[in-house]
Amino acid sequence: MSAVSANPDETVWRSGCPISSALDVLGDKWSLLIIRDLVICGTRTYSDFRESPEGIATNILAARLKLLSRLDLIERVDPERASRGNAYQLTERGAALRPTLNELFTWSQQHLGEFHPDMHPEQRSL
Repeated sequence: MSAVSANPDETVWRSGCPISSALDVLGDKWSLLIIRDLVICGTRTYSDFRESPEGIATNILAARLKLLSRLDLIERVDPERASRGNAYQLTERGAALRPTLNELFTWSQQHLGEFHPDMHPEQRSL
């Protein structure tokens, strides 16, 4: 993922393009799914994310949670508590992604449903 360098506390951007920058953060396989889970559930613990049906690896989950926290898209509910047992929630910046997720959801149902027999057609939005 381009927004992560060898130093996990440093952000590296591919270019100054806003779309490229958004993809540097959200264009990997997992970041939007973490945001999705927080939109749907409100708060989630590390263990909750691990139990999602997509099956994220622990090292990737830890890296994504750190990145999304560093960029102020998510935050720990209790910053003083240990990370592992703590819950995460969306920040205002992260919650602003809800319309984007709804648009992706709608687009996917309209244009990928015929190719994906297991997609849930009855669900209307997030």
